[in-house]
Amino acid sequence: MLLRNASVLIVDDDPDVLTAVNLFLKTEVKSVITENNPENLKKLFRENTFHLVLLDMNYKSPIHTGNEGLYWLKEIKKLSPETEVIMITAYGNIDLAVRSLKEGATDFLLKPWYNDKLLEHLKEALGSKKSSSPKVEDHGLLGESDEMQKLQVKIRKIAPTDANVLILGENGTGKDLVARALHQQSLRAGKPFIKVDVGALTESLFESELFGYKKGAFTDAKEDREGRFEAANGGTLFLDEIGNISLHLQSKLLSVLQNRQVMRLGSNVPIPVDIRLICATNIPMKELANEQRFRKDFVYRIHTVDVVLPPLRRRGDDMLLLAEHFVAEYAEKYFKAGLRISPQALEKLKAYSFPGNVRELQFSMERAVIMSEGDEITAEDLIFLPLENVEPEENELSLSSVEKNTILRVIEKNNGNISKAAKELGITRTALYRRLNKYDID
Repeated sequence: MLLRNASVLIVDDDPDVLTAVNLFLKTEVKSVITENNPENLKKLFRENTFHLVLLDMNYKSPIHTGNEGLYWLKEIKKLSPETEVIMITAYGNIDLAVRSLKEGATDFLLKPWYNDKLLEHLKEALGSKKSSSPKVEDHGLLGESDEMQKLQVKIRKIAPTDANVLILGENGTGKDLVARALHQQSLRAGKPFIKVDVGALTESLFESELFGYKKGAFTDAKEDREGRFEAANGGTLFLDEIGNISLHLQSKLLSVLQNRQVMRLGSNVPIPVDIRLICATNIPMKELANEQRFRKDFVYRIHTVDVVLPPLRRRGDDMLLLAEHFVAEYAEKYFKAGLRISPQALEKLKAYSFPGNVRELQFSMERAVIMSEGDEITAEDLIFLPLENVEPEENELSLSSVEKNTILRVIEKNNGNISKAAKELGITRTALYRRLNKYDID
């Protein structure tokens, strides 16, 4: 969503903050409402629709623990799960930031701030909100290739159902975006969408994070806390990196999925949960059949329907469409309006396989926009830092073949002029000669 179309609520007990932010934002957004008492939140949400809330973390309590803000964050998420919330406080610490993000906040901002920093946080928060049209916000799903058209059709078919979905695809292909699209096009769209990166959870944190705990269940359990299953009740639970959990934890998850109820740590009282389950992994389907790593009954349970995301290298001209989209996005962010991609840079993009997929393309284009001078992104501005290792697929050209064919095409285009060919490819003459030797090109 564009910032200028947003309705923003600011909740803070400091009148100076309310006045300053109101004055600054009233020319930047569609509407601004200020409130110094969070007790009025229910009334405000009954009468208004807010796309974003700036929420202070401390009010009446003389001890600045941030617990008041966390409480009101949960209330906002109950009133309007789709509203983005940025927590603000003058008493910042890492633990508080992590807690607020775990409870559903989009971002965390420390007082005092510069106005341009505030604006940046607001744009990023609203940018995380996906519209129903993938052509506008879901840049990872932006595309006109046959692969992406088939994907969109499949999403439309399975989204309205409550079928468990397993999303498969390489790193950076947009599995998170597909999960959100499935939720937003489902009958649960107005309910919570809760994402958990289960691959990042240690064995000790897994149960407390997913199932919750009772006060006193372990040393640091100072109060009762609901787990992610409870938080997602009525909505969608997205378990990312599901392929990274142990057989032991698969068994615990399977029990909850079969019985549709959880028991918090330290309790023997079952709590019913109503969730739509979506899982994702970058592990190939054939690897999921490995019984030394995965329980068959677990895989069957999470895999009623699968959605396979194609790697960027199989999406044809979608890569150029996405590149132009990212350039427009970051040109606006870095105040370089009108920036375009030069023909030489386009050729360099076409010659690269993007093993990191859409995520790598996005970071590459942001870096190129930052490095650019003038009104064009040149080949020299494009620097690739591949962090993924992808084995060439069957019947698929390897990166070496693509590079060799590109070099031949560019040399032929420049009538054998090595200097011009090197310039168009965005490399030095010496680097081009090395590649000629590598591929035995005379």
